[in-house]
Amino acid sequence: MCGRFVLVTDLTKIAGKYGIQKASSDFQPSWNVRPGQIVPAVIYRGGQNIIENFLWGLIPSWAKDPAIGHKLINARSETISEKPSFRAAFAQRRCLIVADGFYEWKQEGKKKVPLYFYLKSGDFFGLAGLYETWMSGKKLISTCTIVTTDANGLIKPFHPRMPVIVPEEQEQKWLRGDADTNALLAVLKPYPAEKMDYKMGMGPGFVQDD
Repeated sequence: MCGRFVLVTDLTKIAGKYGIQKASSDFQPSWNVRPGQIVPAVIYRGGQNIIENFLWGLIPSWAKDPAIGHKLINARSETISEKPSFRAAFAQRRCLIVADGFYEWKQEGKKKVPLYFYLKSGDFFGLAGLYETWMSGKKLISTCTIVTTDANGLIKPFHPRMPVIVPEEQEQKWLRGDADTNALLAVLKPYPAEKMDYKMGMGPGFVQDD
């Protein structure tokens, strides 16, 4: 599961990496990005990469109640091509949810201590995501979810799952709509543990749940 992540990198730097000429977002850099918040993500549309805002917590187009989004903040890589909540988005609406790192927790007695996981390079990265639009009256709501896979050796002592970090050389394959199912599923692997590190504690402004 991925329930909190960090994005403090400036949007213009993100736009530069993905060849986006103009990027705007209401998102404010945060050490505590939570489900239910608006997050920027990179999508491929009209022959180019663009950045759009999405509500974190996917609401399938067929949903009757938007509350389902609270349960769909993550999508398991093993079932996204089959599960009704995700299969259409997996086939047609994939995105990269940009992050500088993410949190898991270590149980110490009665307390949970936050652990911040990040790349040793210090670079930001793209988490594999899916997105959908849902109609509320006459208003369209754009939502997203983060894809998870088995944890790598660094994270496994603390949690059995981790978000999929898409390797840079496979980002365009994930974003574009012309890759076949097997090629896309092959992207959804645990990121190499030797390229990651972690530290205990939280960033400024992080609020821990009780």
